[in-house]
Amino acid sequence: MSKKDYYEVLGVSKDASADEIKKAYRKKAMQYHPDRNKDDKEAEVKFKEAGEAYDVLKDEQKKAAYDRYGHAAFENGMGGAGAGGFGGAGGFGGAGAGGFADFGDIFEEMFGGGARGGFGGGGAQRGADLQMGVSITLEEAFKGKEMTIKVPRAESCDTCKGSGAKPGTKPETCSTCGGQGRVRAQQGFFTVERTCHTCGGQGKIIKEKCATCHGQGRVQKEKNLKISIPAGVDDGRRIRLSGEGEAGLKGGPSGDLYIVTKIKNHDFFDREGPHLYCRVPVSVSTAALGGNVEVPTIEGKRASVKIPAGTQTGQQFRLKGKGMSILRSTARGDMYIEIFVETPVNLDKKQQDFIKQFDDPKNSPNSPKSSAFMKKMKELWDDLTD
Repeated sequence: MSKKDYYEVLGVSKDASADEIKKAYRKKAMQYHPDRNKDDKEAEVKFKEAGEAYDVLKDEQKKAAYDRYGHAAFENGMGGAGAGGFGGAGGFGGAGAGGFADFGDIFEEMFGGGARGGFGGGGAQRGADLQMGVSITLEEAFKGKEMTIKVPRAESCDTCKGSGAKPGTKPETCSTCGGQGRVRAQQGFFTVERTCHTCGGQGKIIKEKCATCHGQGRVQKEKNLKISIPAGVDDGRRIRLSGEGEAGLKGGPSGDLYIVTKIKNHDFFDREGPHLYCRVPVSVSTAALGGNVEVPTIEGKRASVKIPAGTQTGQQFRLKGKGMSILRSTARGDMYIEIFVETPVNLDKKQQDFIKQFDDPKNSPNSPKSSAFMKKMKELWDDLTD
């Protein structure tokens, strides 16, 4: 009996991609798996054919040989499929080692467990990672900060030394799985591993539980932990502290602790990366005539900024090297001073009369932008009334 075309078996074209071939194989394997087709010999044959086809088409060299010579590529010692691919059992043995090597993910979907060996449970397990947020000021982010935090976490039980068993006793090997944490069941011609229902995959049974941790091997505690926030840290930065997470099970390593920084809003400064921005009000006279204004700096000092005559709202002045520290660097960002001219309020009659003098058309050179605006607006009105 001649073999079916491998592309036809999987239902793909000859120019199908590797991903398309894998998806087609998964679909066929799920469709014809013996667990879903009890005592169906035809489904079993199609299941084997799909595995054999995939074992060839997933391998670039085998696929190239098959495309050129067909099934003859793997007969009479030509292609190595007999030696390393399909040998024995009607050409199916190699599929178990090759095509079905990708079956773990399929069985995870079907049975919640793998189809391959080496899943043995009951061993040490790594503890969970933890994450905590810490709130700091912008000044603390600039300088760096040493601080102590309280970390609630699971730690190894001192009473039972993490075993979960009453002192003087110890966990016993599970008789169901022999300490493996997994049991094997025959599904048609295939062997499937599942988590042991007796020990829950632990491989051990605790008959007399520790009174402190109730058999868990861990207890909840709160640890005081000293941490260092580096200078220049950003908002939302994650700092990893290895081994400071929850304790592992059965002697497994502890997880990690991640510190996430939250920087509080500042009264004067806005931050953009390494740079700081400070909005500074100045009087009309200072803006018009020029002068100096004092501004705060992030290190707690003062800096003097020279304001030239005729300064307008929105103009910026840069103070080089007065910004934030840069993480893992001796450099600093810049500080930008943005001016806004404060409009006078609560004027008396004499002051009001003085201000009104600037509205006189003769004083247009004193307000070039507003004069230009009014001129353009007048021209627009004239055009509309013509």
